[in-house]
Amino acid sequence: MNHPLSQDSATYLQKLKRVLDTLDTDQIDRAVGLIADAWQAGRQVITLGNGGSSMTALHFITDWNKSVFMASGKPFRGRSLVDNMGLVMAYGNDISFQDIFREQLKNLLEPGDLVIAISGSGNSENVIRAVEYANQNGGVTLGLCGYSGGRLKQIAHHHVWAAVDDMQLSEDVHAIFGHIVMQALCGQGRC
Repeated sequence: MNHPLSQDSATYLQKLKRVLDTLDTDQIDRAVGLIADAWQAGRQVITLGNGGSSMTALHFITDWNKSVFMASGKPFRGRSLVDNMGLVMAYGNDISFQDIFREQLKNLLEPGDLVIAISGSGNSENVIRAVEYANQNGGVTLGLCGYSGGRLKQIAHHHVWAAVDDMQLSEDVHAIFGHIVMQALCGQGRC
């Protein structure tokens, strides 16, 4: 059956290729290095995000905890602040949705831990508050963002920025970044 579509798959893939061609690979390599350094030092790597970015945050930790450990034998101390829905809802109900990540960091963050905050727009208030808290309490922060980068690009210590005004393409870049990290830490082909 032939459906009228506003865009075919080839058009989408062409747009994604153009975005990938504009990425700063030095920026990506530095971000991978931050994660590798945190892992080697036995620090926590803590991820967070909303909506599709929450699933990306969870995907990162799933891949990295399992595959990096299996490939190296060295534990990867990753955790995501989106995987305990009861805790997220408790903080959202009892304090505020804007504080669901910051409140969890108060209990978990240790100096030197790496906090990876993911926001397509770079302006999600709960993400911003978490990064501000981590910055003020000895954390190292890495922001993954799209569009103009928003406040996240400005306040995170480090960032990976997909300079595109398209949420799906931004999220694609963030997912690809997670796979780059996994292969770098595991060793090519060992994951």
